[in-house]
Amino acid sequence: MLSAPDAPISALTSFAPRRNMRDEIIEKLRGAVITGELRPGVVYSAPGLAEQFGVSATPVREAMIDLAKEGLVETLRNKGFRVREPSEQELDNLAEIRLLIEAPTVRQVAEAGIDPQTSTELRTLAQGIEKAAAEHDFIAYITIDTEFHCRLLSLAGNRELVETVRALRARSRLYGVRPLAEQGRLIPSAHEHMELLDLIERGAAAEAEALIRRHIGHVRGIWANRCEQS
Repeated sequence: MLSAPDAPISALTSFAPRRNMRDEIIEKLRGAVITGELRPGVVYSAPGLAEQFGVSATPVREAMIDLAKEGLVETLRNKGFRVREPSEQELDNLAEIRLLIEAPTVRQVAEAGIDPQTSTELRTLAQGIEKAAAEHDFIAYITIDTEFHCRLLSLAGNRELVETVRALRARSRLYGVRPLAEQGRLIPSAHEHMELLDLIERGAAAEAEALIRRHIGHVRGIWANRCEQS
């Protein structure tokens, strides 16, 4: 069993305590898991992570417990927490659930239409995704990509659905995307966001649903290839 490395983790920079400190810790830890900063097989202690944050161990421990409920980490009694590494079957299952939820929701959004201001906001996010892919900025890619999809799905008016998808996306990206970004393999997937908006603006509901299905399958494919090459 691997123990946590002594070197600091870049995603876990310290910050000044705020009223929503626990939420910020959860967000930072979740991001560190998704981008691979916190590595599968390594045991991390709450005190060790808290030291990097510059806070007490209690909010970090509480945050890790929440992430354990999301399926991102597992608790090890009297030792700490370890990032879960999903099996290929689990990744396939997660992609299947995303298809069941996101495809009909995107169709619903396209059928209802989208106002110009929201479209502009989503296009800005889509441009940010493409920029991050082109610059090999995997952390920005993950962050903006998640914001785009959740913002789009939120137009259906179901907050629980959005949070479910957010959790599914997090659990399906435990391997990290740094190698994919460095190889330029995120660029084709990045272009699909703008294409999706074009279809939604035209009210092409069936085509938009078909594209989101291809997009999720595309993403699952490059992640699978990443795993095979690791």
